[in-house]
Amino acid sequence: MKRSWLLFSQTVTILLAAYFVVATLKPQWLDKGVSLGGVSVVEAPGSSVPRDASPIGSFASAAKQASAAVVSINTSKAAAKNPNADDPWFKFFFGDQGSGEPQAGLGSGVIISASGYILTNNHVVEGADEIEVILNDTRKAKAQVIGTDPDTDLAILKINLDKLPVIVLGDSDALQVGDPVLAIGNPFGVGQTVTGGIVSALGRNQLGINTFENFIQTDAAINPGNSGGALVDVNGNLMGINTAIYSRSGGSMGIGFAIPVSTAKQVLDSIVRDGQVTRGWIGVEPQDLNPELAATFGLDPVAAKTGGVIITGVLQNGPAAQAGIRPGDVITAVDGKPVRNVSQLLTAVAALKPGTPAPLTVLRKGRQSELAVTPGTRQRPRAQR
Repeated sequence: MKRSWLLFSQTVTILLAAYFVVATLKPQWLDKGVSLGGVSVVEAPGSSVPRDASPIGSFASAAKQASAAVVSINTSKAAAKNPNADDPWFKFFFGDQGSGEPQAGLGSGVIISASGYILTNNHVVEGADEIEVILNDTRKAKAQVIGTDPDTDLAILKINLDKLPVIVLGDSDALQVGDPVLAIGNPFGVGQTVTGGIVSALGRNQLGINTFENFIQTDAAINPGNSGGALVDVNGNLMGINTAIYSRSGGSMGIGFAIPVSTAKQVLDSIVRDGQVTRGWIGVEPQDLNPELAATFGLDPVAAKTGGVIITGVLQNGPAAQAGIRPGDVITAVDGKPVRNVSQLLTAVAALKPGTPAPLTVLRKGRQSELAVTPGTRQRPRAQR
């Protein structure tokens, strides 16, 4: 019995001594090794993060939540045929031109309804003969165009698939300059990509991109192929549809623009409900108020500094003329919403419901008054007809 106990004690003593020597001279031998690509590496003790947790400051949760609802869109369009291709003399001199190769397009989109509705840019699907949507889970489906709105460069598609992931629509009106945002899309066709940045500016307009402009500007990298993709907040909620970039090289230079989700909601509701977007129209020729125009129309130069839109022309028998608006009037508010430039006036009037009277605040010869205008229906762009 004593001999067995002595043997056990000696064995334990040797093992403890060996552990002490290894822990002192080669502590890495005791750490857990991980093989990456055939190369053995060592994880530092206590540095591992649980698989279901994210480091502080990480946007992994937002990216994971939103990415599932962001899709890639591939389009194809038949090559344009030369109108003289069937002419014998044309063939004699130039040969048979054939039909040419179909044109391919690439973009992104966002699933906003479990019934299959997808928001994207009009320029992504414009003129396409065939549209294929590829989900983040690799499923594919042919898409149908439900409606388009070139004035805001938005389009609504629909696919027929089950168990679709849906993005949560956020409140873009609550965004502030400096808020962190993520841009998700398929740039250059490399696959779904998430980039990060902040809101650089709000209410960008007069860029000459769309008729109605109220862009969110961001420095999150947006590149060709990102068009129609999602701009989301740190909770993964949709804040905008990525649309355009300012670039001299064709790639991102830190100035990207997204259509606010508040605008997208209006377009979506109108297209799904009516099949088209209906906007108000009053029949005026507006210009931004400046000291030169103020002097031309005999306005007080001090009033010109307060902002507003001066009316330089009124359509005869149009809604504005019938309401009593005259050239030289300065419109400062539409339906209670202040307007400071032509872009804001255009957007405010377009939001009015045709046939329903709305108040316009007008400044005339230094006196402010309110006129009730019954807007008509703004004609759709000729390309849509």
